[in-house]
Formats: sequence, structure tokens, C-alpha cells
Amino acid sequence: MKKVNDQGTVSALKRGIAVMHCFSNGARTLSNGEISALTKVPKPTVTRLAATLVSLGLMRQDPETEKYSLGAGVLSLAQTFLSSLDIRAQARPHMGALAESSGGSVYLGVREGQEMVVIETCRANSSVLTVRLDVGSRLPMATSALGRAYLASLDAAQRPRLLEQLQAAGESDWPKLSSGIDASMLDAAAYGYCASLGELRAEVNSIAVGLILPGGERAAINCGGPAFKFPESRLREEIAPKLLATARAVASEIGGFVILPEQQSKAA
Repeated sequence: MKKVNDQGTVSALKRGIAVMHCFSNGARTLSNGEISALTKVPKPTVTRLAATLVSLGLMRQDPETEKYSLGAGVLSLAQTFLSSLDIRAQARPHMGALAESSGGSVYLGVREGQEMVVIETCRANSSVLTVRLDVGSRLPMATSALGRAYLASLDAAQRPRLLEQLQAAGESDWPKLSSGIDASMLDAAAYGYCASLGELRAEVNSIAVGLILPGGERAAINCGGPAFKFPESRLREEIAPKLLATARAVASEIGGFVILPEQQSKAA
């Protein structure tokens, strides 16, 4: 019988998923030892987990280098997940219009664990790419505009629980991370959006708005780009009204809503 912990979760399954998450940070191939170092899982256990994932088509192993990479089965799962998100099709035209009018990049993201996962992207034809994010890219909750907008969309009971998890993961960096989050929550309460000004990457500025989806799930939509093209003044004065209008249009089409500034302060 598989070992089940106090929360009712299967430890082996959690470890297997942790192995697959090793490839989410840009690594295309990893050795057994590299996976072990990243997951803190012993090498013999990694070998067994990897063999199981290979047999399921979720990972593959190069016969020459013996290194692992993600398998085609992951793409099948991703396509099934993405096809279930009607919000992508509804949001795409509005996101595209915002990308063209702003000259920047527009991303739609949802939460996975302590990160945000990009599920839709739109870029202006004239956009200058300092950082390219694609569908499936992962962003930290604490420093990304998408993550902060997601946090701001949570109610007074949900947000503290997630912040506790982020604090535990942030450890020594938490005072700095917490300061940025607190400032973003004030922005959300006052203006309806959150900003990340060089905090995720020094050369990138962006703002984001949280969306409440039907059924109470949350998402976030952002707009931004290179800091020299999107200084804070432009984001707040020009881009913010457009982003808020875009978020409201998307929310209206899917039967959701955007929390207004006065509602943000009550939720906090």
C-alpha cells in the first residue's frame, strides 16, 4: 500500500509530480543526480519514479546520455486542461486588442500551488521582448504582477492561508517579499490593480488585475514589457485604465467579475 500522510495525500505521487516540476524552470534534460538534487529525493527513489513516469509516457529517457526529459503524455494532459478553460477563447480577442494598443505583452494566468501559470499570451507585433513567456510558463506569486493580483482577489479568509505558505517558502527573503506584497495590496484597494516594477526581473515592469471566475475560482490578467518602454508613470496613467477595461470585458463575457477598488479594501 502506498504511504499516505496526515493530509490524506500519497507521498509517492507527490514525489513523482515534483520530479516533473524540475523541468518547469527551463531545463530540457536532467540527469538522475540533477533531479535528486532539485527534489531532495534520494537517487534510487528518483530512478524508480522516473521509470514509472517513462512507462506512462510522461517522461522519456535518452538511450545515449541516459538523461530525462518530459514526454508527449504531458502535452496531452496540458491540451486537455487548456481545452477545458473557456476563459482563454473569451479573453483572447480582448487581450490581443490591449497588446496592440499598448505595444506590450498581455498574459492570462491561474494559480498552481505557490506559482502562477500562464494559460494565454498575446503580444503586439511591434513589441520589444526582453523576456518571453509562453503558455505553461510559471511565475512566482510574491514578485509577479499576476501573482499579486491573484492574492488581491482572494477574500479575507483565503489570503492569509496562502501568505503563510509563501512565507514558509520565502524564508529569509520574506521581509522583502512581504513589503512588496503589502504595497501591491494597497494599490489593489486604491486603484484595482497590482504592480511589479523591476521586482520579478529588473528590466521588466507590469501591472495586473484579478478576475473572479464563475464558481469562485480566480485568475489574473496583466500587461507590461521592458521598463524603458513601460515606466511606472505610463503603466499607471495610460495602461491601467485599458487593462481594467479589458479585465471587465473578459469577466463580463464569462459571467465573472472584477473586484472594484472599494470592494478590494473590504476583502482585505
